[in-house]
Amino acid sequence: MRVGIASVAAGVVAVFTVTPVFAAPPAKLSPSDIQTTFFNGQPFTAATPSAGAKFKMTFTADGKIKRQPIGTGKKGEGTWKLSADGFCRTWKSAREECFTVMSAGANKWSVMKGSSVLATWSK
Repeated sequence: MRVGIASVAAGVVAVFTVTPVFAAPPAKLSPSDIQTTFFNGQPFTAATPSAGAKFKMTFTADGKIKRQPIGTGKKGEGTWKLSADGFCRTWKSAREECFTVMSAGANKWSVMKGSSVLATWSK
């Protein structure tokens, strides 16, 4: 009887230790979801992981962007437009860059260029 119980217990432990748990993959926002969520004139926070800077970002419906530093950083103004996969933005005196936006948790989104996270947006 002891051998039987030990075997069953070992089998149960093996099932729990071998069974992988998968989190849902991050969802990519459609261009229309980006526009509705962020490009509506309401400010939100952007943080850059590489520089550690934070900004108050405001994207208005007429295609304009304003960036105000929270602490250190540079102010910025530019324009935005939707693209097939996400959005493109152009800061004054700079070239256009395009990005996708992925969900990154409750009220957080990752701004991606390829597979690199360039910023985290939060509300």
